[in-house]
Amino acid sequence: MTNSIKAMLAGAPVAIASDLAHDLMSIELPDAAMHQEQRAAASVERFTVTRGIAVLPVRGLLTPNSEILERYLGWSTYFGLTEAAAELSERGDVSAIVLDVNSPGGTVVGCEGAAEAIAEAAKNKPVHAIASPMAASAAYWLASQAHSIAVMPGGIVGSIGVAMMASSVVGPDSYGEQRYLLTSSHARAKRPDPGTEEGMTELRRSLDEAEGQFHAAVSRGRGIASDALLGQLSVTDDERDGGAVFVGQQAIARGLADSVETRAAFYARMIEAYGAAGSSGPSVRYRARAEAAAALARI
Repeated sequence: MTNSIKAMLAGAPVAIASDLAHDLMSIELPDAAMHQEQRAAASVERFTVTRGIAVLPVRGLLTPNSEILERYLGWSTYFGLTEAAAELSERGDVSAIVLDVNSPGGTVVGCEGAAEAIAEAAKNKPVHAIASPMAASAAYWLASQAHSIAVMPGGIVGSIGVAMMASSVVGPDSYGEQRYLLTSSHARAKRPDPGTEEGMTELRRSLDEAEGQFHAAVSRGRGIASDALLGQLSVTDDERDGGAVFVGQQAIARGLADSVETRAAFYARMIEAYGAAGSSGPSVRYRARAEAAAALARI
């Protein structure tokens, strides 16, 4: 399926929980005519603001700046999240920011910058995240920069690690031709061949470098000492056995989340803590907050 999301991401280092992304990866991209129709439609709404609380969705497979995925599928991009976080950080009508996350992750490229933008916003205003129901891999990288992370009952967080798919030429192709991918004399790292020990070493080096950035962000955002993080992420006594996802209390026990809540309860708590006050007595205030919480929970 040459026009699928999977084909578009082929060969790129990704932070994706692949077993959770199967359906999204198989989606076909729209043709050029349909994309033009999407571009002509109304501008993308990257967030909503209700009673002083900004809801910033983190949706779909995350990419640096794929306009076609943002407009056609409503998925988030790192560029869009970065711009939105900066704007919401400065807006006077926003008292708090919610990251409403439902994503299995995305590409490594661009993720660190978006995470830093969220961390910067968190210096100015309260930022809270909810796994609704999934904040995996790159999506968790982003959520980890919030002041707190809630998980829906049955929701999952984690899959902290980086992967990629690479191929090596081992024989003639379907046309009976043997392909050779050459690089200049001092650019062997440009196209590492996983079929060689040197190529595999280089690919592993780049993945470990990206993983180190991921771990550092989680360590800072979640307040977990870097020398303890690997042990908390591993499912065995071997620190190399990380990368799993965790539900509810498992995530809390490992320091990856703070609470298990329904979306309605989470948004009611956000309204109670940060929402604009009602116009008169307690009954009016309570009803206004309940209505606002219900509206936010439907986003």
